[in-house]
Amino acid sequence: MHIDILTLFPEMIESVLNTSILKKAQEKNKFSYNLVNFRDYTESKHNKVDDYPYGGGAGMVLSPQPVFDAVEAITKETSSKPRVILMCPQGERYTQKKAEEFATSEQLILICGHYEGYDERIREHLITDEISIGDYVLTGGELGAMVIVDSVVRLLPDVLGNKESAPQDSFSTGLLEHPHYTRPADFRGMKVPDILMSGDHAKIEAWRRKESLKRTYERRRDLFDDYPLTEEDKKILDMISNQDR
Repeated sequence: MHIDILTLFPEMIESVLNTSILKKAQEKNKFSYNLVNFRDYTESKHNKVDDYPYGGGAGMVLSPQPVFDAVEAITKETSSKPRVILMCPQGERYTQKKAEEFATSEQLILICGHYEGYDERIREHLITDEISIGDYVLTGGELGAMVIVDSVVRLLPDVLGNKESAPQDSFSTGLLEHPHYTRPADFRGMKVPDILMSGDHAKIEAWRRKESLKRTYERRRDLFDDYPLTEEDKKILDMISNQDR
C-alpha cells in the first residue's frame, strides 16, 4: 500500500510514521508514504492556499486550486484508482469496518484541512470519501489522518507479529474485547481468574465470549444493534441483564 498525505504541516506527521508498528511495516515493505505540502502547488504570488469566504463570515477557506493540482500531480504518476479521503468533522464517522475497507486499497490519498473549511468544489468533485474521527473539532486534519494510517496499516498482511491480533481486537469482531491478564497470577492480592490457568481451552474460550458480551453490554450496548447474536449469546445476555437488575 502507498499513502499520500496532503498537509500544510508535514513535520506533525513524520515522526509518527517512523515509529513503532508503522516503522516496522515500512521495513517489511508493507507500505510506503509521501508527505505533500500542497502550499507547493499554489499559483498565488503570495504563496497563499486560502481566501475569504464568498458571502462573508468568520475564518478563511482553503482554495480549490492547490488541492486539485496536488492530487492531480499524484494521480498522474499511478495506474491505480486511489481513495481520496477528506478529513472533515462533517464526514462519515470512522469505524473499524471502514479501516478494514480502506486496508484493501492499493493507494490512499488523505487531505488534511485547516482554517474554517474547504471550498465546496473539493468536496463535490475531487474526493471519494469524507471522514470524521469523532464529534469534535480539531485544529487541522493531521491528527485524524494519523489515526487512519495507523488503523489501516496494522491490518495489512504480516504487519503485526501475531496473525490473530487484528481479528480479535475490539470492534473487529463487532464486540468489545474480553479482559486480558498476564504474570504474576497474584499481584497484591488481585488474582487472575482460575479458568485462564486451567488449560481447558474450550472453557477459556467460553469465558472470553461471556466476558466480551458482558463488557459490550456494560459499555457499548449500541454495538448489539448490528451484531448477529446467536441463541447462546442471547441466553448469556439475559443472564447478565438479570444480574444487572
